[in-house]
Amino acid sequence: MSRVIAIANQKGGVGKTTTSTNLSACLAEVGKKVLVVDIDPQGNATSGLGIEKNEVDDTLYELFTGKCKFEECLIKNVLDNLDVLPSNVNLSGVEIELLGKDRSQYILKDNINKIRDEYDYIIIDCPPSLNILTVNALATADSVLVPIQCEYYALEGLSQLIYTINLVKKRLNSALTMEGVVFTMYDARTNLSLEVVENVKKNLKQNIYKTIIPRNIKLAEAPSRGLPIILYDSKSAGAESYRLLALEVINHNEDTENIEQPIKKRKERK
Repeated sequence: MSRVIAIANQKGGVGKTTTSTNLSACLAEVGKKVLVVDIDPQGNATSGLGIEKNEVDDTLYELFTGKCKFEECLIKNVLDNLDVLPSNVNLSGVEIELLGKDRSQYILKDNINKIRDEYDYIIIDCPPSLNILTVNALATADSVLVPIQCEYYALEGLSQLIYTINLVKKRLNSALTMEGVVFTMYDARTNLSLEVVENVKKNLKQNIYKTIIPRNIKLAEAPSRGLPIILYDSKSAGAESYRLLALEVINHNEDTENIEQPIKKRKERK
């Protein structure tokens, strides 16, 4: 049975799109059939997977406004086992167009339900805001994966996101759960990153993935080449980290004690 996972955090710059594209690519690499839904008007997941977002005729905007059908905006085989529903800046105007429209919160869900059995995983890259697009993603998803940057204000806004998730669960999607939290941009050279991880683990009553994504120059460079990290630099620390995260996601309900951390403790790097 397929799993629909929304990658969400209304705080910008925490690695949502990096996680969406690279987790999806790693799931596809091990033979899972994956659909990436880029529901962010910035369209960074679209371009990060090598699609010229401004040259695509039919996107999620056209799908949301009824100007095209699902299959018309679906881009197949962007990578082996990986399809994409693209977006671009046009999607930013969709909220106004949906005012007063019946079932506007369920447009994405109604479309995804028709094809979800064709995929093992459907990964939704959400915008850094809690708007109608994010509500559509949460109404569609089985679970929410929250990237948290290893910085001082890591938990800022997270309580609001959890409140929104619970509200959507109560009113729109009773099956919605928290997939968990994944730490991103971990810098082993600083005490701060370690302190943030320990603080969040102590105070956050949510599933926290063992894999931690390091701050890595190759991860930063890959989107400009339109490639996921496993194709840009397959042996980099970033690539290995997302492969481990994909393994954890696959084995979410199983024992993952033997999954090795992709980072070393600060004292080992000295």
